[in-house]
Parts: sequence; structure tokens; C-alpha cells
Amino acid sequence: MAKKTIMDWQRGLLFTDGRFTREWGPGRHRYSRWRTKVHVLDVRPQSTVVSGQELLTADGITLRVSTVASWRISQPLAFLTASVDTAQELYTAVQLAIRDAVAAVSFDDALADRGRLSTGLAEAVAPRVADHGIELISVAVKDLMLPGELRRAATETLLARESGKAALERARAEAAALRTLANAARLLEEHPALLHLRTIQAATTPGATVVLTPDPTHR
Repeated sequence: MAKKTIMDWQRGLLFTDGRFTREWGPGRHRYSRWRTKVHVLDVRPQSTVVSGQELLTADGITLRVSTVASWRISQPLAFLTASVDTAQELYTAVQLAIRDAVAAVSFDDALADRGRLSTGLAEAVAPRVADHGIELISVAVKDLMLPGELRRAATETLLARESGKAALERARAEAAALRTLANAARLLEEHPALLHLRTIQAATTPGATVVLTPDPTHR
């Protein structure tokens, strides 16, 4: 007889002479080594990342999208026997779900609200793996990437927008300075005595040099 220890986060599936016999919970178990095979499955939550795939939006623009699905094994026997590779079945189901989600939105909407693409993904994936002993915890968009040309175009647009804002601020500052000068000139024209007072103030500043220009009207 052989012994097998099943941890708290594991489940054991016992097959005798090729037929499923029982499921083992945590603990130490004895079995016949010659007639029995034990499959041990980890039932803790785990993640499957669907790497970036190029998908078309509703208006024909290509986006590169990666997705992550969080899940756990809820029915060990179904997980083991429903498919040759149940994890791959989940991977494919997530691929199809995100493809449909991207195809239903425009490029601008996808960029403006990335969370919108994640909405409903878990509900779309669940029926495709319903018989595979998987409990979906969440399915969400991980990364959303633009093709090289669109990335460069977006960068150029951003730089142009920021340059325009800087130019506008400079123009506003120059206009304000000109208004200030015009107001000062008008004030001095209307009140010549202010110029003399300003000259006296400048002359009292240490180190200042004041050059007086003779008034040609006074001989």
C-alpha cells in the first residue's frame, strides 16, 4: 500500500483500474500503488494572462489588447475530464470574449474608457467553460496598446497641443504687458508731473544713474 498526503489547498482524484473511484480532501490517504492512479489538483485561485492580440474595433482600427482572468477549480473531476487541456479552453474563451468586446466599440470609445471593455467579459466567458469545473472570479483588460503609427500620431498630437497652449500663454502675457505699457503711457501723457516724480524716485535708488534731456522749449 502507498500513502499520499493532500494539503488544505489541494484535492485528490482517485482512479482505480482506469475508473474514477473517489475524491480525496486534505489529509493522509492510503491506496494501492499497482491498481490506482491519483491526480492532485490545486484549488487555490490562479490567473491566466491572455497575451496581447491585435483586434479590430468597430471602426476598423487595430488595437493590441492583453487580458487577465482570475479563476479557481470548483469541480476537480470536471476540470480533469471535460477536456484534454481545460486551462487552454479557458484561454481560448477569454480570447473570443475580448475579441467580441473590442469589435463592439469604436477606437475613440475604447481609449476614452478602458474599463468599458472589461464590463461583461466574465459573463461572456462563463458559459464557454461552464462544464469544465471552473469558477470565474474576474476577467479584465490588462493592457491596451496602440500600433506604432498611432502611437507616434498620438504623441505628435499631444506635443502640438501642448506647444499651442504654451504659445497662447506667451501671447496672453505679451498682450497684458502691452496693455500695461499703453495704460502707463496714457497716464503720463495726461499727468506729466508723474514722470518727474518717477524720475526723482529713480534718482534716489542707490547706484542709479539718471540722464536728463534738456527741454528744447526752454532756452
